[in-house]
Amino acid sequence: MAAKVERLKVNFKTLEEFKKFKEYGIQELSMFEDLEANMVDNDSESPFYGIYYGDKLVARMSLYQIDAKFDRYFYPPQNYLELWKLEVLPDYQSKGYGKLLVEFAKSFGLPIKTNPRVKSSGFWEKMNFKNVEYDMERDRGENPLVWYPEGVEAQH
Repeated sequence: MAAKVERLKVNFKTLEEFKKFKEYGIQELSMFEDLEANMVDNDSESPFYGIYYGDKLVARMSLYQIDAKFDRYFYPPQNYLELWKLEVLPDYQSKGYGKLLVEFAKSFGLPIKTNPRVKSSGFWEKMNFKNVEYDMERDRGENPLVWYPEGVEAQH
């Protein structure tokens, strides 16, 4: 069965699935509250994308497009994607699902920034992500990695 990435609907079923992921936090809870308060509907644009195996959500990530004016990572500043919460359930790891999600994010053709989780840097290196080379304050407690589409290289 070929896996494919799809945008996840904002609904109770999706949120139930999210509870299986380690990084279940404020973002999911606020979506849950919005749903309960009927502020969002099934069709609203979720920032989450995922891969189903049968009818089970086995991998997910969130993607946000950030406007160039807020860009602190790329020179010159440009629109980019912020990739968060990339996670594959333990039984489904090492099957290419994480790679599929990242390839999907790359298909937008924008630079991507992510904050890798501990011990995941090998994966991101394989996906051609590099450490941010900048002299700005590094004390935001993050260790961002970035990826550039071909032809858009970091400028110093």
